[in-house]
Amino acid sequence: MAHRFASDAALPRLLPLAAALAALALAGCQDTVQRPACPPGKVCLEYGNNAEPQTLDPGKANLVDEASIIGDLIMGLTTDAPDASPMPGAATHWETSADGLVWTFHLRPSTWSDGARVTADDFVFGLRRTLDPKTASIYAYLLYVIKGGQAVNEGKAPLTSLGVRAIDPLTLEITLAHPAPYLPELTKHQSFFPAPRHVVEKLGDAWVQPGNYVSNGPFKLTAWKLGDKITVEKNPLFWDAKNVCLDRINYYPTPDVVSAERQVARGELDINTSFQSNRYQRLKAEMPDTVRVDVGTATSYLSFNTRDVAAFKDRRVRRALSMTIDREFITRELLRAGQEPAYAFVPPITANYVKGPRLRWADKPFAQRQAEARALLAEAGYTARRPLKITILSANNSNTLLLMEAVQADWRAIGVEVTLQQNEGAVAFAAYRNRAFEVGSMSWFADFNDPVTFLGLLKSDTGGQNYGDYKSPTYDALLARADQEPDIGKRARILAEAEQLMLDEEAIAPIFYVVNRNLVSPRVTGWVANPPNFHRTRWMCLKG
Repeated sequence: MAHRFASDAALPRLLPLAAALAALALAGCQDTVQRPACPPGKVCLEYGNNAEPQTLDPGKANLVDEASIIGDLIMGLTTDAPDASPMPGAATHWETSADGLVWTFHLRPSTWSDGARVTADDFVFGLRRTLDPKTASIYAYLLYVIKGGQAVNEGKAPLTSLGVRAIDPLTLEITLAHPAPYLPELTKHQSFFPAPRHVVEKLGDAWVQPGNYVSNGPFKLTAWKLGDKITVEKNPLFWDAKNVCLDRINYYPTPDVVSAERQVARGELDINTSFQSNRYQRLKAEMPDTVRVDVGTATSYLSFNTRDVAAFKDRRVRRALSMTIDREFITRELLRAGQEPAYAFVPPITANYVKGPRLRWADKPFAQRQAEARALLAEAGYTARRPLKITILSANNSNTLLLMEAVQADWRAIGVEVTLQQNEGAVAFAAYRNRAFEVGSMSWFADFNDPVTFLGLLKSDTGGQNYGDYKSPTYDALLARADQEPDIGKRARILAEAEQLMLDEEAIAPIFYVVNRNLVSPRVTGWVANPPNFHRTRWMCLKG
């Protein structure tokens, strides 16, 4: 669903005696639980959400931790069922033309949290706003699926030319640039959400501030204390409010996952959206009813800045670096929670995917890969007398640092001088977006269940999220051809051809396939494991 900066990493295993003492210490803290008071008769959820959001504006959000909150506040045409499959949201049903290009959505009567009606025009306004160049949405490229979307976003056509129209207050028509049978998956995404025109036109970007924010989803924003928490409360005007159990949710930034783990153990947090990967076995023994691990549709990878770093314009250099990352050591010895080495970008469990794309050198012995990497660097002009010097930029947390230390050691083994630089997550992300980095560490979580959510990142016209600025007319042409292919099997083979091309050109360095790691109190009901790791609190409650 965007990027998440917290990566997997490792710390030494604790001795059994230390583990037992720690368990006793935690047990001794049960009497000092610090949990905000919940009003009598109400149900309140304390939610550890990994990182401080930079925005709650659906047209500007990028990170998973922002989408988790926005998806509880605003509802698109479709929404996530408990298992993350698309289900009717603001729309009750829809029809598609025979050629798959025209989709007609029928909206249910509903209101914004300030009492104003939600209309098809709010969706037209929201879609146009996401594509408006002035919004600078990093996700605008997802809306290129709509007829005229790319031209509008590039400032080559007026907003009114976009292929969306309100037939009447409760009927929205979307005309696509090409068939996209996965559109109900896309319309769950925040970039397709409606925007309250009556508020945005009055307040501009200030509409997302507490006191101004209006929502059409199950919750409404009531407070945001930077560095502390974001508070939402049940929206009594939500069309299905009677079936929403929770009355209040506090979302906390929890970059220190070990501290958050203790908060969950003490009952101060009901949920935390991450834990340190190498602590999995210990947590499974100590908190078996709390640890939730399942295979995810996400990949951890490195981006090379090919726009501004001369060395990375040379494929030999990119290949030398990628082939000498010891993925087996990282996954088996450092992470230890079920992650698998990644020698392709698209996770194999992704829908409509043909297995087969793979880095050509993946099956060579690691020592042979190291020898070939040294030779490639020498061919590119980097030797012991003139070593390659690079900096890896990553987010400021212990997980990512330890992972990058492993990569640093791997690259030093072939004579590369590597410096590690860590910044606060938002600063690191801004640097990636502005190309103020050399090598960047990130993970991509699928926005929808299809290979295009991964492969689309590397199109020439994607913009901000194509951090390495990979550009290949052949690759672009293959994705365009796949867009026009109605046969799912043939389309999958075209996408596989595109992925193999990108891997052959070493556009990125995939490292491992991510597993979803959550801590969920046994008191929480309604949590359903699913590969995309989308969990709408609308479905949750607390027992006991």
